[in-house]
Amino acid sequence: MSAPYFHIDLSAQMQEIAPDSIISRTIHNDDKMKAVLFGFAAGQELSEHTASVPAVIHILSGEARLTLGSDAMDAHPGTWVRMTANLPHSVRAKTPVIMLLLMLKQ
Repeated sequence: MSAPYFHIDLSAQMQEIAPDSIISRTIHNDDKMKAVLFGFAAGQELSEHTASVPAVIHILSGEARLTLGSDAMDAHPGTWVRMTANLPHSVRAKTPVIMLLLMLKQ
C-alpha cells in the first residue's frame, strides 16, 4: 500500500539555472493535479498562453512580472495566484525565479 501523502523537498529539486534558460520539472502528476516546478534565469519569459484547466502560480523565490488577462503585476516570494481555465497569462523573470505551478484537473 502506498503512503496517504506525497512529500518532496522543493529546494532540492531545482539545480542552478543556467543563464538564458528556463527549467521545468514535473514533480507530481495524478488524475486531480499536475505540479510543475519552474526555474527561470533573469530575463526569461513564458510568453502569453492559456491552460485548459484552472491553475495556481506560487512564486517561491525571485522577482517576476505576471500578466493575467489584461492585468499586470509584480510578483515576489509568497505571491500566490489562482487562475481560471483559459485565462491568458505570461511570466517574465526580473531576477532568477523559482515558481511552482499547480494545474488542477477537472
